[in-house]
Amino acid sequence: MKTNEELRKDVMEEIKWDPELRTIATEIGVASKDGVITLSGTVDTYWKKIAAEKAAQRVLGVKVVASDVEVKIGGIGKKTDTEIAEAVRNALRWNSAVNEDHIEVKVDDGWVYLDGTVDFEFEKRYANECVEDLAGIRGVTNRISVKISPIDAKDIQRKISAAYHRSATIDSSSIRIETSGDKVTLRGKVRSWAEKKEAENIAWAAPGVMVVDNKIEIDIDVYASL
Repeated sequence: MKTNEELRKDVMEEIKWDPELRTIATEIGVASKDGVITLSGTVDTYWKKIAAEKAAQRVLGVKVVASDVEVKIGGIGKKTDTEIAEAVRNALRWNSAVNEDHIEVKVDDGWVYLDGTVDFEFEKRYANECVEDLAGIRGVTNRISVKISPIDAKDIQRKISAAYHRSATIDSSSIRIETSGDKVTLRGKVRSWAEKKEAENIAWAAPGVMVVDNKIEIDIDVYASL
């Protein structure tokens, strides 16, 4: 088990290791307490804030990442709300996984709001991801809803279980899947936040899933005996 200081240093090193963050690594503060990592500081683009969060999440022993990183955009990177809205619209238009006609875009002082209704959860997620790295944005609020369709809970459970068995990054024997209507509950123990998140992402990918309650625990000693 890592101490708070060891975990803090590991997160700092992972941030420095990330090519996207090396030039601003010293501007990001890291605090650690009982597996909870808190990031602070100021960056000049939203994608750097997201990159810092993902870097922390990759570190073994991290259970939760809380980000207090603020995005402040200088004169060169500053964009008008109209320019940002057009860039968002183009990004959605060029993403083949998203039907841009189903998504409404609003920008207020650099903050992007996405609304509308899509057929699948992955469309909502892709819509968010394809605008995160656009210049000039301060943040994204995704309010897109997913259509409710008739589903077979047992069929969902079978499909998720099969996906776990195919995965090279997940130990399927360590995760239990419970389904009730369109809700999926995940339980068990894994080694890292990344494995926990991957298990959740796979569950979200199943057609008809509207809620994923991820109760998987992170225990870095779970495979110690293997």
